[in-house]
Amino acid sequence: MFDWFKTLFSPNNAPDITQSLIVLLIAISVGFFVGRIRIRNVSLGVSAVMFVGLFLGHYGYRMDDSILVFVRDFGLILFVYGIGIQVGPSFFSSFKKDGLLFNILAIGTVLLGGIITYFLYFIAKIDIENAVGLMSGSVTNTPGLGAAKSTLQEIQNKFPTKVFSDPTIAYAITYPLGVLGIIVTIIFSKSVFKIDLMKESFSLQSKKNDETSLIIHEKCRITNNELIGKSIYQIFKELGIQNIIISRLKNSGSKVVYSPSLDSKIHHKDVLMVVGNQKDVSHFISLVGKVSTDLFIESEEDVVSKNILVTKKSATHKTLAELDLHNKFDLKVTRVIRSGLELLAQPSLELYYGDKLLIVGNKEAISEVEKIIGNSEKSLLEPDFLSLFGGLIIGIIIGSIPIFIPLLPVPLKLGFAAGPLITALFISRYGGIGVIHSYINNGAVHFMKDLGICLFFAAVGIHAGAAFYENFIKFNGWLWIYYGCYITFIPLIILVVVSRLVFKLNFYQLVGIMSGAYTDPAALAFSTKYLDSDIPNQSYATVYPLVTISRIFIAQLLILLFAS
Repeated sequence: MFDWFKTLFSPNNAPDITQSLIVLLIAISVGFFVGRIRIRNVSLGVSAVMFVGLFLGHYGYRMDDSILVFVRDFGLILFVYGIGIQVGPSFFSSFKKDGLLFNILAIGTVLLGGIITYFLYFIAKIDIENAVGLMSGSVTNTPGLGAAKSTLQEIQNKFPTKVFSDPTIAYAITYPLGVLGIIVTIIFSKSVFKIDLMKESFSLQSKKNDETSLIIHEKCRITNNELIGKSIYQIFKELGIQNIIISRLKNSGSKVVYSPSLDSKIHHKDVLMVVGNQKDVSHFISLVGKVSTDLFIESEEDVVSKNILVTKKSATHKTLAELDLHNKFDLKVTRVIRSGLELLAQPSLELYYGDKLLIVGNKEAISEVEKIIGNSEKSLLEPDFLSLFGGLIIGIIIGSIPIFIPLLPVPLKLGFAAGPLITALFISRYGGIGVIHSYINNGAVHFMKDLGICLFFAAVGIHAGAAFYENFIKFNGWLWIYYGCYITFIPLIILVVVSRLVFKLNFYQLVGIMSGAYTDPAALAFSTKYLDSDIPNQSYATVYPLVTISRIFIAQLLILLFAS
């Protein structure tokens, strides 16, 4: 009576669509449960899905080949596109600060890992596909594995007689080493360099206070008699002030607050609300007067402040100068928040869909502006599938462009990993392409990333599990783990030594670079709890995109150059 139920959940070498989906969903659901188990603040996280897939594959569970390939590749595309959309804005802005140095250190680590992989292939006589699998697993880099498998498939399509091993086996064997290797190195380096976390935190906070990108507001009382009777425009011009916005003005002896224009005259002991970065605001106040403790200027009786979301096409991809809100509505935009970044509202700033504007003015005018800008939270919550799938299509097209390089057996391609990632980075940087915009709410981005990596891990785990034990014995898996230690630890140790002794990097930032250089979210999660800080997240996001692209290219080049 219940034979149909038994058939659904029993191992099958020739599964149909329903049985394939059941195996896939079991791998993901059980994997999530296993990934939440913690041992001393360490958990496998989403990577547990792959190990559950290996277990299922080992015990005879299979997926239909066409479904497995689709799930694997589509999952990888979703994952890397979500990463690109999430870190794009901060990735490009980071190059104005420490981002260039962070990326040089991280990419140097990638290149060193590639060189060590080549020497292992050459000296230990490991097949290049297995060597690349060892490399990808030892540094926990999933897109690199995906790129290697795609390149091997391209070669097999052109040369049908060639047979290659599945790099997923080596990847799965060394993956735990990659996770644990970073964690051990973090703990070990903290001890060796005698890191004082309080001192490191204070040092980093002092540096942040000096950063020019932090937007603040400060009250200022005018005491410089040479400025009395002059307009704000004249004062800015004479003092050479550029990156400052005066959002509110209260005349001396009055309780009335208004949003001034550049033509507004300044009187003795007037109080201004000054907006800009810490350095510029402090410099401006030192020139015109002193910090004020006046409370009336913060009153919401005459002038109010309100956050408005850009959700209408009439405001998207227009500069603040083009909208001209001050002359049309007597309103002033002081700040723009984009993907968690605060930007000073300069006239040349172009607005993107999903931006949040901080507007100062009277209530009636703000209500009118809402009709132009949108301010519809519901629109942001609703998924825009045109933008999402349109972006994915562009990414796949870019990833499919053949790059012909002499002496290589097949053209080099960005593939399903690098193509969507690069596309997402630039879409998020420039706000979109035509009708395709970059905004995806945080919940949707996290869901897309987690769903994508779960699909990929489940597919590669189930496929590799079929021959995992036999290959572990055949290729001496413990020896592969030994080889993987070279790829895992040598670049990490050199990264730590150079970063601390040569560049004097803050330990919190260094830990983020270490996790980012190995694209390891499990190590990042451990480090944030171990250090009780979210600071590593910032440097992790700074290096992740370029590291991922570099690892994809290294994996492809090794396959193309040495696959026989």
